[in-house]
Amino acid sequence: MNTVHKATLLQKRRWRIRKKVAGTSARPRLSVKFTAKHIYAQAVNDDAGATLVFLSSFDPELRKQKLKANIAGAKVLGAAFAAKAKSAGIASVVFDRNGARYHGKVKVFADSAREAGLVF
Repeated sequence: MNTVHKATLLQKRRWRIRKKVAGTSARPRLSVKFTAKHIYAQAVNDDAGATLVFLSSFDPELRKQKLKANIAGAKVLGAAFAAKAKSAGIASVVFDRNGARYHGKVKVFADSAREAGLVF
């Protein structure tokens, strides 16, 4: 299976998920993306097309901890994102796994955000 085909299948999974998951101002969409080195998470209001909260492993506070895109990094970033979202007035979100399986580091990120008080 070549890389072009894999990218096409990933895009189809993203579209399939996005048909069902949409964020509003009351309940934004929590989109999480893992690359080979970093983790990105954002709360998006799809009605207005605006990002409400954004956090990544590039954040200066998290960068000091030298987070990686693994289970340990996902746990720390999930808790930090939940704290930042709660301070912005977001209590409840819908989870968008961005084409990845709900397994491993994606699941740990979600569980960590839930433990820190984010409802989804």
